[in-house]
Amino acid sequence: MNWLTNFVKPKLSALVKRKEVPENLWQNCPSCGNMIHHKDLKENLGVCNSCNYHFRMSAEDRIKLLFERGNIKDIELDIINDDPLKFVDKKKYKDRLSEYRKKTKRTDAFILIESELADNKLICGLMNFEFMGGSMGRAVGSGIVKGAKIAVEKRLPYIIFTSSGGARMQEGVISLMQMPRTVAAVELLNQNKIPYIVVLTEPTTGGVTASFAMLGDITIAEQGSTIGFAGKRVIQDTIREELPINFQKAEYLKDHGMVDIVCHRKDLKKNLVSILNHIN
Repeated sequence: MNWLTNFVKPKLSALVKRKEVPENLWQNCPSCGNMIHHKDLKENLGVCNSCNYHFRMSAEDRIKLLFERGNIKDIELDIINDDPLKFVDKKKYKDRLSEYRKKTKRTDAFILIESELADNKLICGLMNFEFMGGSMGRAVGSGIVKGAKIAVEKRLPYIIFTSSGGARMQEGVISLMQMPRTVAAVELLNQNKIPYIVVLTEPTTGGVTASFAMLGDITIAEQGSTIGFAGKRVIQDTIREELPINFQKAEYLKDHGMVDIVCHRKDLKKNLVSILNHIN
């Protein structure tokens, strides 16, 4: 019995452990159901190699995809009052912010950088869905406004990548105030003839769609991205009509004149460089 317990059992346990497959080794495509090895998915820029479904890409990975490491200058977001309403749901808003800051190593759901694409200098803002669903509160609104002011000051194009569930409910009316604030920032760009390019990615919804996201001089959408204000089911229940299968998808918006370009992720950098070269 000792021989079985002390020798055979540990050997079997070790053998089983060695054969365990890591949970994140394979990814299931929500569009076609294909199982994709994580290495293949990474090499294909987070796009399914069977149906071209675009998995959501983090802001950090998008920066790595588009910009050279040595040409990225982080612009710090302004320090603001984190929790003016002292909001509490299942936990304190302040505690929730602390958790996401620790997890993402970012202060909020917006990243602002100065960089360049093919020698075209620019200011770039990226919404970070990893941080509270990319929701727009005061810090995000302030970041967007700051980016616009720097773009005007330096006479550089301003590119924003959106990925957001909309306004941040924990900030109440303060989050809704960011809609007119960001619209005013876009108007500042227009008045100073600064090119403003928006890249809509999965998902772009709510107050973000209803404000700065749809005001670009040129609006690009990643293939298959969900773009809308209210949810599809909410609209269907309100108007009591069946909506098209591709309703609120990038391709639907392009067909209805709301988006200028729909492109595959692998072509995004090329398209942006082409636009910037033409502008300059």
